[in-house]
Amino acid sequence: QVQLEESGGGLVQTGGSLRLSCEASGRTFNDNVMAWFRQVSGKEREFVAAINWSGRTTDYADSVKGRFTIARDNNKHTVYLQMNNLESEDTARYYCAARDWAKLEITTDVSGYDYWGQGAPVTVSS
Repeated sequence: QVQLEESGGGLVQTGGSLRLSCEASGRTFNDNVMAWFRQVSGKEREFVAAINWSGRTTDYADSVKGRFTIARDNNKHTVYLQMNNLESEDTARYYCAARDWAKLEITTDVSGYDYWGQGAPVTVSS
């Protein structure tokens, strides 16, 4: 089992920046593919970004490319999502997710992730 806890959400103006953090505990974190998803009430959860175990491979949704950066620090068992130039369309609850340690490939499919955090709210106001 892997437990995930997000932090760093909040209210920011259009064009501003936020950094989300997700700290993992429980089973080993360093082998897990990690990802961020987001969800607006009444809509499906959507992929934002993912990173492999080493941090050398990443993937992003088209809507956030060039604005968001995913990174991880395996020594701290933490994955980050740096969000710059935020837009009102980025308003959502952001969830940290992890694949089981045996699944080494990045996927954008929500069903491909085995562990989830409770989410952190991000509100972008104009």
